[in-house]
This record gives sequence, structure tokens and C-alpha cells, in this order.
Amino acid sequence: MSSFFRLLFRNHLAAIGAVVIAAILLLVLITPLLPLHDPDVTATADRFKRPFSDGHLLGTDHLGRDLLSRLLYGTRLSLAVGVVAALIAASIGSAIGIIAGYFGGHVDNIIMRGVDMLMAFPYILLALAIVAALGPGLLNALIAVAAVNIPFFARNIRGITVGLASREFIDAARLAGMGHTRIILTELLPNVLPVIIIAMSTTVGWMILETAGLSFLGLGSQPPQADLGSMLGEARSAMISHPTTSIVPGIMIFLIVMSINLLGDGVRDALDPRLRSGALSRPRATTLVDRQGDISAPTDDLLAIQDLHTQFHVGRRIYRAVGGVSLAVKPGECLGVIGESGSGKSVTALSAMGLVASPPGVITGGAVRFKGEDLIGAPYETLRQKRGDRVAYIFQDPLSTLHPLYRIGQQLAEAIQSHHQISRAEAHSRAIQLLQDVRIPNAESRVGNYPHEMSGGMRQRVGIAMALANEPDVIIADEPTTALDVTVQAQILSLLDDLRRDRGLAIIFITHDFGVVAQLCDRIAVMYAGRIVEEGPTRAVLDAPAHPYTGRLIACVPELGGGRRALAAIPGLPPAVDDLPVGCAFAPRCDKAQDKCRTGEVALQGAASHAVRCHFPEEAV
Repeated sequence: MSSFFRLLFRNHLAAIGAVVIAAILLLVLITPLLPLHDPDVTATADRFKRPFSDGHLLGTDHLGRDLLSRLLYGTRLSLAVGVVAALIAASIGSAIGIIAGYFGGHVDNIIMRGVDMLMAFPYILLALAIVAALGPGLLNALIAVAAVNIPFFARNIRGITVGLASREFIDAARLAGMGHTRIILTELLPNVLPVIIIAMSTTVGWMILETAGLSFLGLGSQPPQADLGSMLGEARSAMISHPTTSIVPGIMIFLIVMSINLLGDGVRDALDPRLRSGALSRPRATTLVDRQGDISAPTDDLLAIQDLHTQFHVGRRIYRAVGGVSLAVKPGECLGVIGESGSGKSVTALSAMGLVASPPGVITGGAVRFKGEDLIGAPYETLRQKRGDRVAYIFQDPLSTLHPLYRIGQQLAEAIQSHHQISRAEAHSRAIQLLQDVRIPNAESRVGNYPHEMSGGMRQRVGIAMALANEPDVIIADEPTTALDVTVQAQILSLLDDLRRDRGLAIIFITHDFGVVAQLCDRIAVMYAGRIVEEGPTRAVLDAPAHPYTGRLIACVPELGGGRRALAAIPGLPPAVDDLPVGCAFAPRCDKAQDKCRTGEVALQGAASHAVRCHFPEEAV
């Protein structure tokens, strides 16, 4: 509960709304205890008294009734009606939506067509029709407002339930012998309940407004009973001559509706796990940069990452995903970056072109130089021109870069035309040539396919073609073959190797597979806990790993034939990057660790051709 309120009040507007509505609720709760005039007693001699008159803080209305007293009692009534209407609409509408979404088929069709018929009518006209049929009165207005909002809840909750009803945990509940009622109450309802609460919190303000509207028209509360809407309705004839009688209830309606809506947005943010994690927040166009100083060391490398530091700031926690990484590639060179999941490989690659999502990502130090130009903190237009043109990416899942509603040829043409002024026909012709370059058969017909019409291997080839579209100087390939079968993987690696040699591309290849590294890469950089722990030529590192972590990683790779050694998993887990240990991050998992390893910074040592971050490196045999 404390975490909920912390997340809620992180939204400053929601905090303001919570404070305002809490103050209003407190005031109306203690209203019976306050020394107020009777809200229904008339005194025509005191009609239209100004605010701050003797005994009448807010003045009086056209019948001499105390405005403050009527305002507080009217607010109590309006809040009660709005909350009760929201509860009724949410309960009935959610039940209808859950039943329709769970059972599906004819049940779903019959229920939802009825809901659609109700939603076809303007809700205000439908509410007026219900009140006209039932007769004026606050209870009938409550029923009308609840009724016209039932379809809203039904349709929303039905959409959520349809997605949940086909999930594996529902199938497991059925196989366990649970009945429909028990599945709905114990499996579906707990998953749907946050959505119901969010929907209620964002609609209760509108229900109060709708009730006030009916009362304003004389169809809600009847004299002498007052709510905020009827107070406005009675004061409209004196709006020009005595505006206070209209302004007072109008301001109260505004405060209630706005504060509830602001609070509802905060509740939504606090309850939705995607929103509170920041997954749905709109990121900046480039990664936020907050570094002290600049690294101005000259370099003749094509792409050089120099002492890069990237962090994720989530609340009070700081996750040091990349903690001082330095990498470089020259034209025609392939650098393999390898390490366990969470070691910082992908974040390093994304940081190079400012693609780490901010919030929460922040680059706090280092430089990324492309042909000598530092890209960290560069203007967005500079990065935009280089992204996909000079530096291209190949992602692990091609569906993350391919739009499902556009044809392959259209997407390839767009990638070209966003950087170069060429005609549509030229871009289309270039797209066909790219598909031929990545060895997709029948490129002329395949260019008109949608992504779902292609296999995983073909989609990956399209991803490579998109990366090659503008003949880049550097390609960063983030595990592009992990999801592919062995045969297709070999073809993709062969293709990348041929393209590298033919075009002089520099490739940074991120992978978990030492076999891929041995086949494709000239050099290897091994990452652990956001840092490079070993770097050197591929053959030197694979034949004689110097860091204990590299040796343990290689020992985890099975050998075909002979059975000469046992596979040994690395004990323990990688450290949490928001709480890295002092000294060597691998020390808690290393059988060679000594006190020296746990007390101070461990530098990357050794010759430039083969460096290792270890006090006690493995000796070559």
C-alpha cells in the first residue's frame, strides 16, 4: 500500500487532485457538526445577500437560503449520487463484460450487440429518456446515469477478458476441474479488478457532472432538496444580476470533477504495471546526457566507444547498466561482444547512437566517436541523419522493426527515402536489389509481402537488407541469429561475413554463442556487470582465456564427441547493477578470488592485443 501511494503522489497533478478531493470530502463529512443554517429554510427578507454578510459567509439565494449551507449539503448529495452510480455501473457493466468475454461465441454476440444498441444512442439523450419514463427525482437520475454508463464498462472489460480467456492459466484451471463460476471469480476477476478500479476512478467525475446536468434541467433533485446541479438551475435566472449564486456551485462542480479526474489518472498510473514501470511513457528522441567533462582523445577508429557510462534512474534507484566500456572497430573489422544476459551488451550498443529510452536511461560519462565526431550529446538532427544511414542496427527480433501493416518493399523504400532524395520507383527498384543481395529468392514477388507472410529466417534477412539499405559504414547486430534454426543461422552468418568483406563494413556483433564468434569475429570483448573483463583477438581469447569468467563461459559450451570434460555451470547469479559489490564484480562467483579482489578497483591490464580485468588471470597452458 505504501508503494501505491508513493507511485500515486509521484504524479504531481494527481497529488493536487488527491489533496483537493480529500479536503472536500473532509468538509462534507463534518458538515452536520458545523454551526450552519438549515439549508431548506427560506427568508425572503434576506434574499440575495452579498458574501461575507452577517451570518451568511457566502451570501444567500433568491429565497434567502444560506448559500454555504446549501453548498455543503448539496455537495454531500452530489458526491454520494456520483459514487453510487459509478459502483452500480461498474458492477453490472463489468459482470456483463466478463461473461461475454469469457464464454464468447453466441453469448458474446448476443450480449455485445445489445450493448452496441445502447451505445448507438447519445448518452445524455438516453439518460433523459430514462428519467422521462421513470419520472423526475434524484433516485431516478441516479438510475439513469448508472444505466447509460453500463455499456462503457461492459465493452472495456469484455476486451480485457477476451485476451485473458484464451491464456494458459485459464486452460489449466479448466483442466483442474474448476467450474465456470469459480474460474470467473478466482482467475479472471483478480486480473480484471485493477482495470475496473481504473475505469471507475476516471469516470466517477463525469457521473457527478451528468447527475448535475439532469438536476440543472429539473429532472434530478426536487425542491426543497438541493444538489449542485439544482442550485445552478435555480440560479440561472439571476446569473447577470447576482452571479454569486451561480459561481459558488459552479466552482464546486469544477473542483470536484477536475480533482477526481486528476486523481483517477494517478490511480491508473499507480495500478497499471506498464505505466508505473515507464514502459508506456513517451521516450525522448535521444538519450538524456548528464556527463561531467568530455573525452577528447583522438582516434583513427571508424567507431570508438570511450569509457561509456549509462545508467537507469528509476525512482531512488540507480541501475549502472554500463560502467566504463571502451570498444573500437575499424573498417572491415568484426568485433564480437559476448556475455550473460544483463551484462550490458545491448545497452552499450543502443547508447552509441542515443537510442536508450529516456526516461529512465541517462548517459553519465564517456564518448562515442564516429569518424572522430563525438555523438554523445549531439543535436537530434545529427543523430537522425546518421541512424540507419551511416550506423545501422540489426535487432534480434525482426518483427520489432517491421511494421505489420506495411509491405516489405514499402518499408525498405521508406528506409532509403528518409535519408536520400530519390523517386518512389528508384526506391522500389533498390528494395528489390537489397532482397536479392540478402539472397531472398523471387525478390520481385517477395517485395510485396507483408511480414507475417514470411518465415523467421526470411524476416531476419529483410532486417539485414534494411540495415544495408543506405550502405552504412557500421552495422551493430544485436543477437540477430538467436531465434533462428542452425541451418538458417549459418546462412545468415555467411551472408554477413560476405557483405563485410565485399563492402568493407565494420560490424559489432552481440551474441551469447562462442561458435558464432569463432566463425565471424576478428576480436572478442567479454562483458560482465556492465564492464569489459577481457578483450583480444578471437583465436587468442578462445584458445587461452585469461579471465576466469571467460574460461567458465567457454566451459559451459558442450563439445561434440569424446566426452573429455564435464559441463560445469557458473555458480551463483550475476550481480544486481543497482548494488554492485566493491572490487571485482565476478569475485562472489570466482573460485580464485582473494581479499584483494574485493577491496578496490580492478583495471583492464595487459597488452593492447589481449587485455584482462583480473588480479589473478589464468595462465596460458
